[in-house]
Amino acid sequence: MRGRQRVASKDHILGQDKDENLASVRIQNAKPCWWHSFRHVLVASLSSFLYGYHIGVVNETLESISIDLGFSGNTIAEGLVVSVCLGGAFVGSLFSGWMADGVGRKRSFQLCALPMIIGAGMSATAKTLWGMLLGRLFVGTGMGLGPPVVALYVAEVSPPAVRGAYGALTQIATCLGLMGSFFIGIPSKEIVGWWRICFWVSVVPSAMLALFMEICAESPHWLFKIGRTTEAEAEFEKLLGGVHVKSAMVELSKADKGDASDTVTLSDLICGRYFRVMFIGCALFGLQQLSGINAVFYFSSTVFESFGVPSDIANACVGICNLVGSVIAMIFMDKLGRKLLLLGSFLGMALTMGLQAIAASSFASGLGAMYLSVGGMLLFVMSFAFGAGPVPCLVMSEMLPGNIRAKAMAICLAVHWMINFFVGLFFLRLLELIGAQLLYGIFGSFCLVAVVFVKKYILETKGKSLQEIEIALLAQEAS
Repeated sequence: MRGRQRVASKDHILGQDKDENLASVRIQNAKPCWWHSFRHVLVASLSSFLYGYHIGVVNETLESISIDLGFSGNTIAEGLVVSVCLGGAFVGSLFSGWMADGVGRKRSFQLCALPMIIGAGMSATAKTLWGMLLGRLFVGTGMGLGPPVVALYVAEVSPPAVRGAYGALTQIATCLGLMGSFFIGIPSKEIVGWWRICFWVSVVPSAMLALFMEICAESPHWLFKIGRTTEAEAEFEKLLGGVHVKSAMVELSKADKGDASDTVTLSDLICGRYFRVMFIGCALFGLQQLSGINAVFYFSSTVFESFGVPSDIANACVGICNLVGSVIAMIFMDKLGRKLLLLGSFLGMALTMGLQAIAASSFASGLGAMYLSVGGMLLFVMSFAFGAGPVPCLVMSEMLPGNIRAKAMAICLAVHWMINFFVGLFFLRLLELIGAQLLYGIFGSFCLVAVVFVKKYILETKGKSLQEIEIALLAQEAS
C-alpha cells in the first residue's frame, strides 16, 4: 500500500514538473508585450517629427522669408533656403554611424537635438539671407544625425512581430511634423514676422527629445557589442519583459558573434565584401528621392497656386494624405510585408505622376487640368506614404549585418541627403527650363525603375529576427 502511495506521489510530482515546464515553454514562445518597447520608440520618433517639421517649415513661410530678408524673386536663393539644410544633413549623416557606434544610440539622439535647437534660434533671429542659411545649415546637421539613429534604434529595440509597425510609426511622426509646420505657417502671409515664430516652435520638441531620451532604454545590441552584457540584459528586460531576456540574449549572441573583432573599413563598405548590400541600400534611397517626393513637400504651395488652389487648403490635404498613407503602412507592414508595400507604392507613384504629366500637357485644360494635377499629387503623396516613405529605412536597418549596420546606414542616408539636396535646389529651375510635363515624366520613370529594382533585390523581412534576415541574405548572395 505504502509502495503504491510512493509511486502515486512520484507520478504527481513528475506531472507537476511537466506542467511547469510546459508553462515555461509557453511563456518563452509568447510574443513580448508591445507596450514595453513602444514608449521608447515613441520618444525616438520625436527625431522623425523634427525631420518632418524642418522639411516643411519653409513651404508656407518661404515667400514671407524672402520678402523680409530681401531676396524675393531669386529662385536660386529660395532654393538655397530650402536645400542648404539638406547639405548640412549630408554632412551630419556621414558622421552619424561613427557617432552611434562611439557614444551609443541614446547619446546620439541627444547630440542630434543640440544643433537643431541652435539652428532654429539662428534662423528665427536672422536679419540677412546668410544668417538664415547658416541657421538652416545647423538644423540640417541635426536632421542628418537623426534618421540613421532612428532606423538603428527601431530595428534593435523592437520585437520582430511589431518592428514594421514601429517603422511606420516614425513615418507617422514625420507626417505630423510636416502637418504641424504647414498649419503653424498659415498665418505667415498675414502676420509680419510670423515665420520667426515657426522656427522658435521647433525648439520645444528638440528639447523634449534630449530630456526624455535620458530615461529611455539603450540599444542592447550596442551594449552587447561593446562587452556590456549585464547592461544589455537589463535593457532587454525593460524592452521585452523579464521572461524574454534569456532567449533574446541567445539570439543576440548568434547575431553578433565575432562582430567585436571584425574591423570594418570604409573600403570594405564601398568596394569590398559588403558592396552588394551597400549598393542595394544606396540605390533604394536614391530612387526614393528621385521619385520627386520632396519636390512635392518643398514646393507644393507654388504648384497648387498655379492652378488657383489656396496654398493652405492644398497643404492641409497633402498632410492628411501623407498621414492616411502612413497609417495604412502601420496596419499592413507586418501583415503584407515590406516588399509588397514597396512594389505597390512605387507603382502607384509612377501612375499618379503620369496623371500630373497629363495635367501639364495640352490634352488637359481648365478644371480638368486642375483635378488631374491636384488629385494626382495627393494620390502620389498617399502612395509614397504607405511604402516608399517608411520602408527603405526599416528594411535596410534589418538587412544590413550587425557589425556594419550603423556605419552602412550613415552612408546610405548620406546618398539620400545628397540627392535630396539637388532636388530641392534645382526643382524650380528645372520647372522653368523644361516644363512640368517633362519633369514629372522623369520622376515617373524613376518610380518604374524602382519597381524593377525592388522586385529583384529587396528581401522580405517581416516577422524575422535580425539574425534570420542576415542568414537569408547570405543565402541569397550565394545563389
